Amino acid sequence: MVWRKEYLDIVLVPSGLLIMFGYHLYLLYRCLKFPHTTVIGYENHNTKAWVEKMLLLEANDRSLALTVINGTVSASTFLATTSLALSSLIGAWIGSSSHNIFTNILIYGDTSTSVVSIKYISLLICFLLAFGSFVQCVRCYVHANFLISMPNTDVPVSYVQKSVLRGSLFWSVGLRAIYFATNLLFWIFGPIPMFAASVIMVMVLHILDSNSTPLHQFGPASRQNLFRKIGEEITAVTRVIDHHERSQESRSNASDVLGSDHRLQERQG
Repeated sequence: MVWRKEYLDIVLVPSGLLIMFGYHLYLLYRCLKFPHTTVIGYENHNTKAWVEKMLLLEANDRSLALTVINGTVSASTFLATTSLALSSLIGAWIGSSSHNIFTNILIYGDTSTSVVSIKYISLLICFLLAFGSFVQCVRCYVHANFLISMPNTDVPVSYVQKSVLRGSLFWSVGLRAIYFATNLLFWIFGPIPMFAASVIMVMVLHILDSNSTPLHQFGPASRQNLFRKIGEEITAVTRVIDHHERSQESRSNASDVLGSDHRLQERQG
């Protein structure tokens, strides 16, 4: 049996995808069973506490929460637009040309037309998945925005937490789709770069997805901090009152001086 370079696509490409899928299944298991060991579980814990504390404020005082959510909505919208633009570009590239500019002797692998089409279709699927995930992320965060800004009502904390966490989930899925698209992008240059990118990607993601910081149990503000805050507010109010009293005294003194001068001028006249 004679070795052909096309066999590399049959061996390395499925191996690279298997490494990526295997790692994400392992990450899913950790998120479900040991969430404190992952960054996703750590961020979800902090997000739930943030929502709970924000809902303790009055509806008119929740502008900071709305600003944070609007920032995430803007980022999701940008990534969704980028994914859709790349999907349109790839679709136009597939439909307008049957000749691949990267098909040359520098690529060690299968360069047939059918394999090239599979590469671009795989990229297109990943970017469309990322686009759909980011759109759903925006939808969830907008719904959470409505719930947080709703006045004169007792919105359950679990409703807002569910909406925000679901938006965070779609955000993570969109990013993972982009990670897969990055690996498939290297496949355009051959199966060897794709396999190497998969191995490096898994190593980097394992470092980024691992968490060693213990989960903090967010309780109410300590009594010492509360007293300190009350003292600072009392001091600020006292300063305002003193400044107002001094202004009134200065005005009364000035009016007295002007009145005495006016009476003196009348006597002299």
